[in-house]
Amino acid sequence: MKPSQFAKGFQARPDTTSSEKRTALDRLNAIDGLVKNGPAGTEALSRATTSSATYNVADSDTIDAANESAAYRAWRTEHAYRPGQVIELPLKTIKPSPFNPRHFYVKSSIAELAVNLAKQGQQQAIHVIPDYDNPGTYFVSDGGRRVRALKEANKEAVKAIVIDLPIGIQSYKLGYDLNVQRDSQTVFDNAVVWKRFLDDRHFQSQKELAEHLGLDESTVAVALSVAKLPEAVMHEMVARPDRFGSNMAYQVGRYHTARGADATLRLINKILSDDLSTRQVADIVKGRATAQESSKPAGRQRYAQRLEIKLGGVSVGDLKSYGDDRIELRLKGLTREKRDEILKQIEKMLK
Repeated sequence: MKPSQFAKGFQARPDTTSSEKRTALDRLNAIDGLVKNGPAGTEALSRATTSSATYNVADSDTIDAANESAAYRAWRTEHAYRPGQVIELPLKTIKPSPFNPRHFYVKSSIAELAVNLAKQGQQQAIHVIPDYDNPGTYFVSDGGRRVRALKEANKEAVKAIVIDLPIGIQSYKLGYDLNVQRDSQTVFDNAVVWKRFLDDRHFQSQKELAEHLGLDESTVAVALSVAKLPEAVMHEMVARPDRFGSNMAYQVGRYHTARGADATLRLINKILSDDLSTRQVADIVKGRATAQESSKPAGRQRYAQRLEIKLGGVSVGDLKSYGDDRIELRLKGLTREKRDEILKQIEKMLK
């Protein structure tokens, strides 16, 4: 790829002092903030083209070069790239990282995001790392879900920031931290990936892994216990993170150890259909109740049907029906405008 072709669509990063020294993650967190707060869309790219034309590779010496890897410095010098710039890369050059913090991708969620990207365009750049052994290709460090959705939307390019991290635990930590900030990292992703880290001896113990991630060791222990579940069982819970957090997944894992996969799948269905709490499931695991019994308090009516409601791919509540004549709508986290719009539509329907 020619430097002039690569530079097309650059977005310049605001000036920083040459004395400013950041760790790799601090620099990347700052870049992430720039992407979230900076201009987006084709307007930003058109402005970026002008700024890239005035960039002098010699200026790279003022960009925290002391902390750069030799491979990254050589790469950005060859392509006239300034750290933090948003560029467009062909989707076909992007590939998964072997240290991706995400393991599970829900098809329905990818489809919803694909529809949104087709309408609104990509608003946030992904982070990629050059594959220096295969020039012209890049590993995704953060943004695997967006890449999958763009492909499903039949897009050919992706907005990206090229970062200076080795493919390994550091690149995993970047993606993990960003996913945690977005509340998109699940205990099931952690279970599979953390078990693989220990199996591959990237860490000598779960204590060392916990210390590296800045987590309590009990959090890692719970995830590793969930890792004993078959992936087919995990898949049944991944799509409902509102119902299957760490504690619930832990109880399901205990039940699976005692009863096996088929019984566990039936329990998962009961958790969803009867809206069981973690305590109620714990009672079933301990033998104080059975998965066939109703653990609901006396007098509480069981709903006949439940529909999860999402806005922009995010769950905001549900609609439940009871008997022949009752429905219950529960929504939260709406903007005032969206709330008022929904109220008007309901009022219109009931007139």
